[in-house]
Amino acid sequence: MEPKNYLQDINEIKNLMNKSSRFISLSGLSGILAGFYALIGAYLGYGIIYDHNMVTADGYRAIIISQSGLLSIVIVALTVFLLSVLTGIVMSYTKAKKQNESMWDSTSKRLIINFMIPLATGGVFILLLMEKNLYAFVAPLTLIFYGLACVNASKYTLGYIRYLGITVIIIGLISTYFLGYGLFFWALGFGVCHIIYGTIMHVKYDRMKS
Repeated sequence: MEPKNYLQDINEIKNLMNKSSRFISLSGLSGILAGFYALIGAYLGYGIIYDHNMVTADGYRAIIISQSGLLSIVIVALTVFLLSVLTGIVMSYTKAKKQNESMWDSTSKRLIINFMIPLATGGVFILLLMEKNLYAFVAPLTLIFYGLACVNASKYTLGYIRYLGITVIIIGLISTYFLGYGLFFWALGFGVCHIIYGTIMHVKYDRMKS
């Protein structure tokens, strides 16, 4: 057998192993769109918080949010989250269908479970902080717990998700030091980072296989 055939067989075996242990149908384009959704959400959040003078005089240590303002911010955040999830599901399903792969299998189930455990824990913790009116920590903690969720789930999907998670965790930790400016770090972590990593994944995985 020629060396070229050996290499082809090795690549086929590698691809089969990846498909059996990792969910590789994640769409990079969905990450790009999620980043744009986050930037739009951050812009709307900026208008809600700063245009209505909902920041303390120093603008650094704390944020004062009225009930109506809090409701508006929650609605914006949930809308961004739902749009991102729906976009990811639709585009990943389309990609899996093109590659004749199953989107809902044991690997994707493990991916979702490992992703949701840190995310749900962080969500409950953040709600408890909001109940105590500690709003300045919301943006840093959403970044940190989201990053932990990405790292925890990355072993079941593309490796770039791990690097995305680590990057977002670092941004969240920096944001914790600069309390009161969390919205800008939120835009950087959820917006810019998603666009960058989504573009890399789209170029490396989506376009190469299209």
